[in-house]
Amino acid sequence: MLRRRRPLARAAVIGGTVYAANKAGQNKANMQQQEADQEERLQALEAQQYAQQPQYAPPPPQQYAPPPPPAPAAPAGGVDVVGQLTELAKLRDAGVLTPEEFEAAKAKLLA
Repeated sequence: MLRRRRPLARAAVIGGTVYAANKAGQNKANMQQQEADQEERLQALEAQQYAQQPQYAPPPPQQYAPPPPPAPAAPAGGVDVVGQLTELAKLRDAGVLTPEEFEAAKAKLLA
């Protein structure tokens, strides 16, 4: 007949294993709870810091230089130099005037 040897030792090993597994599960649950509490505290601190910061203000508008004054108007009986230069440029671009002729006419108008 076979006798069982050390039945109490076997039960102790099984019981110890169950205890260790249960303890590990409790530790894991405790750690998860601690992490959740820590995350909640961090969020509360961030919200508090955000509330203390001044509200976002847009940057001041850029200061631009004033536009240049308009060109002086030609005298009533005078010659419209800009208009004539524009027409000369059109004639040069059309191929009617050579670049040398254009420069000569421009120098004559500006003199």
